[in-house]
Amino acid sequence: MTSKKKTVAMLLAGGKGSRLGVLTKHRAKPAVTYGGKYRIIDFPLSNCIHSGIDTVGVLTQYEPLELNAYIGTGAPWDLDGITGGAFILPPHQKGELGEWYTGTANAIYQNFYFIDRYEPENILVLSGDHIYKMDYSDMLKAHAAKGADATIAVIRVPMEEASRFGIMNTDDDLRITEFDEKPKQPKNDMASMGVYVFNWKKIKEYLIEDAKDEKSSNDFGKNVIPKMLQNDEKLYAYPFDGYWKDVGTIYSLWESNMELLQDSPGLDLYDEGWRIFSRNPNMPPHFVDKSAKIKNSLISEGCHIYGVVENSIISAGVVIGEGAVVRDSIVMQQTQIGKNSKVIMGIIDEETQVGENCEIGGGGEITVLGTKVVLRDGVKVAPGESVGAGRTVRKTEGGAKK
Repeated sequence: MTSKKKTVAMLLAGGKGSRLGVLTKHRAKPAVTYGGKYRIIDFPLSNCIHSGIDTVGVLTQYEPLELNAYIGTGAPWDLDGITGGAFILPPHQKGELGEWYTGTANAIYQNFYFIDRYEPENILVLSGDHIYKMDYSDMLKAHAAKGADATIAVIRVPMEEASRFGIMNTDDDLRITEFDEKPKQPKNDMASMGVYVFNWKKIKEYLIEDAKDEKSSNDFGKNVIPKMLQNDEKLYAYPFDGYWKDVGTIYSLWESNMELLQDSPGLDLYDEGWRIFSRNPNMPPHFVDKSAKIKNSLISEGCHIYGVVENSIISAGVVIGEGAVVRDSIVMQQTQIGKNSKVIMGIIDEETQVGENCEIGGGGEITVLGTKVVLRDGVKVAPGESVGAGRTVRKTEGGAKK
């Protein structure tokens, strides 16, 4: 028998992540490595368990295999209990044919059966591609205190960037009067974080109606929320003033990692009171050779460092050869950087092999190597270029192609 839940979380983790280029060629965006020891999805999952929410539906779609394997039973986040857990929810099979999720609202609509099992008062809808620590229980309390039909978390952004977001216009009581989806001339700086609380009975009606509308793109921001406002439902903004980063682009992913190396980082990964849980490999401590030099960097377990590492994030099991230089870069799990090679302002994906005397990047623009790339000795990859997953590049090819 399924236990009733006051709140069920629905985590949207099926995005293609095309702006992350070769990093998401064969994986869903929430499965991308962050901070040396984490995946992006670790943050909303950890937030849920800290907030007292133990039932999470993870809605997958694009390249879900790595993400599914990573989440497993949900044990690393304490989401493997008898009465709750983390549940992988692919697009629902109807009859003989499957149906892709056509938008954020449709993804929830297709999973009515899962939510109704728990008869919740509210559903918490989350995005799987943001880095932040947030106590959702405070937001749920604010939602209840206002008697809201929907509550939308907002964060203030620079006005020059506001047109990139969904902007909330509110009255003095923070009741939302207008939702502008990426406005050309924003009226304020309160941007939607992609974190929603909905009264389940109320939003269910709107999702059913939206599914019948053939002209709808089945999206919360574009369709469902504007419809609720049109009908004068009670929608409120919930201001959040902590660290929050949308890491949906190569630059924002690189920038957010580099911010971890600042003297006063906006995100504290060492906070024992709000740990970010993850599924880490069981590896021995890292080894640093006497000839190595490390400055202002994060080095994970199982690494062997013989060269120079400056201002960089190095994930588990990485080997950096003698005479190699890695600077202002992110190197993901099980990658090898050969002797006397240079990686400057680069993102090197998992299980990649960089030969000896290679030059990757050089500053100015971020250079990216996909997973399981092989660079033969002496290959040069110019700043801003990228090498697709699984490619082997030889010196005779004249380097990599965008």
